[in-house]
Amino acid sequence: MNKERRKQLEEISEQLSELKDRLESIREEEQEAFDNMPESLQTGERGQQMEQAISSMEDAISTIETAVDEVQAASE
Repeated sequence: MNKERRKQLEEISEQLSELKDRLESIREEEQEAFDNMPESLQTGERGQQMEQAISSMEDAISTIETAVDEVQAASE
């Protein structure tokens, strides 16, 4: 792989890492909001929706981490 393509892959890896950090921040805020809800609301529809969103964000974070690893491996 030439230097220019390697540089592009490194930039993509950095961008993915930044997006992962932003997503982690949002997930943490949503988790905190859920944790601060009364227990009766946590078990309701809104609480379940929040839990699903948190779970989906965790899945996305994991997927992005894998993508970063794969892009880095490709640039080696």
